[in-house]
Amino acid sequence: MKIKSIEYFSVEMPLANPYTIAYETVSNAVNVILKITTDTGLTGWGCAAPDLEITKETPEMVLNNFKNIIEPLLFGKNPFQLVRFLETIKAELHGNSSTKAAVDMALLDLMARKAKLPLYRLLGGYKQCIPTSITIGIEPLEETLKQAGYYLKKGFKIIKLKGGLNLDEDVEKILRMREKYGDDFKFRFDANQGYTVEQSIEFVKRVKNANIEILEQPTKANNYNLLGKVTQTVNIPVMADESIKTLKDAFKLVSNEFVDLINIKIMKVGGIMEAQHINSVARATGNEVMVGCLDESALGISAGLHFALSRFNIEYADLDGHLDLLNDPFKNLFRLKNGILYPDESPGLGKIKL
Repeated sequence: MKIKSIEYFSVEMPLANPYTIAYETVSNAVNVILKITTDTGLTGWGCAAPDLEITKETPEMVLNNFKNIIEPLLFGKNPFQLVRFLETIKAELHGNSSTKAAVDMALLDLMARKAKLPLYRLLGGYKQCIPTSITIGIEPLEETLKQAGYYLKKGFKIIKLKGGLNLDEDVEKILRMREKYGDDFKFRFDANQGYTVEQSIEFVKRVKNANIEILEQPTKANNYNLLGKVTQTVNIPVMADESIKTLKDAFKLVSNEFVDLINIKIMKVGGIMEAQHINSVARATGNEVMVGCLDESALGISAGLHFALSRFNIEYADLDGHLDLLNDPFKNLFRLKNGILYPDESPGLGKIKL
């Protein structure tokens, strides 16, 4: 079997409801789609979600990478030399993690379709479903309460609230949400690097009765010691997100007990294969794992879902990045019911009609 064609194109998807986090406001998402076809007629699909802040890429950079590096490397080759290809790309492309993720995803999709298995079963098949959180960005109090009520009525049982711009407002939102909607849902808070150590500790003290399940990335990503100080002081599990971009990052964070758990995003670390290594490091130190996402089409979310279902210590999912995207060409790759994600049992990442 050899690769006979490599196609790539960008898809722009406006958000139905733009959102704000501590360092930016987002109103649309551009994904770059990769399609690899073999001489036997099998097709594998990948998705890159470039983000200048997180992956340090633009869509144009990803397209150039596909044209100038990926296509010459893969064309005419056996697609199942997966590790060789990924290591070669890693050596030639520093950073560019969503480019790498798309290639990793497409080749694994091909492999699973050849095996006639859903990808999560090929990878290990530990679970058959996982609940996901639903995210509320930084909004005024009344809008926050309105959105929370809407999602709870839709069956979601886990709400993740974004904050980090104003400590007092963050605390008020959390206390009001618990007061209004009770304790029948899990509550996670993501400060997106917006707090100091002192603010993080004060936040935890002021919401101590709100039963916060996870405090995500309260301090700056590039200073592990700050995260460590928060983790060692508060009684809420602290999770690293923006601090983890590489296997080395994960090793430093968990081996030094700077965090209680980590958030692995396929687009940020460079694909499922690399995510598996990072997950193994977390497992070695007893850390649980969340699988998260950027603003990704359902194709990218499907890859995150299949990875999440393949490992036993992946306890959490934040795979809602597709829900607000308009014009997503990859709908119906999985099922979402009452806040729980179920994969398509078709081979690979699911049935794609495009």
